[in-house]
Amino acid sequence: MDTAEHNEAWADAIVGELAAGGVNAVCIAPGSRSTPLTMAFARNEDVRVYSHLDERSAAFFALGRAKRTGTVTPLVCTSGTAAANFHPAVIEASQARIPLVLLTADRPPELRESGANQTIDQEKLYGDAVRWYQDLPEPRAEGRTLRSVRTTAARALAAATGTPSGPVHLNVPFSKRLEPPEGTDHVERRTSAPEHPHVRTTAGTPALDDDGLRDIARTVERADRGLVVAGPADDATPDPTVVAEFADEFGLPVLADPLSGVRYGPHVADAPVVGGYDGFVDERVTGSWPDPDLVVRFGASPTSKPLRKYLARADCRQLLIDPAGEWREAEFTATDLVVADPEPTLSRLIDAAAAGHSAGGSEWRERFADAERRYWDRIADERGEQSFEGDVLATVVEDAPDPATVFVSNSMPVRDLDRFGRPRTADLTVLANRGASGIDGVTSTALGAGSAADDPLVLVTGDIAYYHDMNGLLAVGRCGVDATIVVIDNDGGGIFHKLPVEEFDPPFTEQFKTPHGLDFEPSADLYGLEFSRVSDRDAFRDAYNASLDSDGTQVLAVEFDAEESHRNRDALRDAVVESLSR
Repeated sequence: MDTAEHNEAWADAIVGELAAGGVNAVCIAPGSRSTPLTMAFARNEDVRVYSHLDERSAAFFALGRAKRTGTVTPLVCTSGTAAANFHPAVIEASQARIPLVLLTADRPPELRESGANQTIDQEKLYGDAVRWYQDLPEPRAEGRTLRSVRTTAARALAAATGTPSGPVHLNVPFSKRLEPPEGTDHVERRTSAPEHPHVRTTAGTPALDDDGLRDIARTVERADRGLVVAGPADDATPDPTVVAEFADEFGLPVLADPLSGVRYGPHVADAPVVGGYDGFVDERVTGSWPDPDLVVRFGASPTSKPLRKYLARADCRQLLIDPAGEWREAEFTATDLVVADPEPTLSRLIDAAAAGHSAGGSEWRERFADAERRYWDRIADERGEQSFEGDVLATVVEDAPDPATVFVSNSMPVRDLDRFGRPRTADLTVLANRGASGIDGVTSTALGAGSAADDPLVLVTGDIAYYHDMNGLLAVGRCGVDATIVVIDNDGGGIFHKLPVEEFDPPFTEQFKTPHGLDFEPSADLYGLEFSRVSDRDAFRDAYNASLDSDGTQVLAVEFDAEESHRNRDALRDAVVESLSR
């Protein structure tokens, strides 16, 4: 076999093993050194190829698919800085526990540190942000070596989807010739996944022993003022119906982050799901309440700062359930780290409940239920009186189809969703990049998530985040994803109005708020999208619902004065707190 034949067989082995392990899609950015991998994916009938021109957008698109499905969408790129452009998405995937497999093509070892073109040090390029790294040997499609690369591909999938899930990096060197062997009919030749993987990995889940379970069961049964706090979802988020059953069994209110998978869904009709806490766990309201005597937590740290501070003030036992045994609670007030998978743990606690045990105090449950009702009633009264960005998020959730995928940007959109996104019985999958909480790659991640589901996709993003990832809009047409894209356009970084640095102007306006003065309509023209500019709540609702009922992709730019919106948001919070504190 010559080099081209070794390269082709090597790439087919990697792709075949990934497909046999369940991979059905891949994101590929064009390049020369990655030709064997690109050709192998292109001829494999079991894998759909999503082609991207920009490696950073490709990586976030793959991240979005993995976030929506919980399965791996591999990434392929050529050597050099192409691989470096994957790095922001790798960090987000690591922090948020999203499974990725990165296949970075590389020059052969003899060309490293030689000044050869497009050759950088790609070994362990992503540091400890990956769960596993392997620098593959040069292709040698024979015997033990070929079995080795198949095993490596299978192990990469297992590591990416293990506990905790996350990115895996395989660096794949190739020597020339990179194209298919001469004389082969590469157009007609098709491949498919092997009938069985070369290596099957059977993974278990961490579970409490009987003594540990009994201890926690007694604690939960004795609690009169317990709470469940469902943080942003990750690789081990429990089924919301199990959470609802657990809360009902023990009489616990469920404070559900909008990203938890618990705030929205049919279970909300009967479960004590609380979504307005961000507006009423203020010390001016809860200062007169008794402390909780137990908090059961799972998922990542809550989006809501008021909730985090409320939990920090609580003098009680707090159970942090995490299958990876990682500490994800930055106030350092949790008392117990429970290394177990949340869903089976909650189910076992339900089964272990003593017959005839009494649920937690009804007065405690009603206190939260009453605050929740009064909060949303007051929000409804105030929404028609003031203009603020949170009203857009409230409308997005209220009018979103059932089912739908809703993706929100970091900075203010996710915070406004937390405060103004009322629980619904609709089947809404609500996502955001809260691992590292950056604003890069937001559009690409949303489009990746949308590509993995048939339900409508809604993206709510800020103007700076939209600007950051305009390259990602190419995926609308190139990857066949339709969306309703809502841009909160307040001409800059509105979130900085929440910080004390606002008082220091200059340099606040130019160096923090950073007004850009951009008109985003040409971006829609560039990518063949429809564009509308709206400036009031009624016009937005009409445009939003029209987009949901339309084919194609529409960009709805909703204009706000950032400072005015911030002041109105604060005034609304004060009005609600004053009302609830009476």
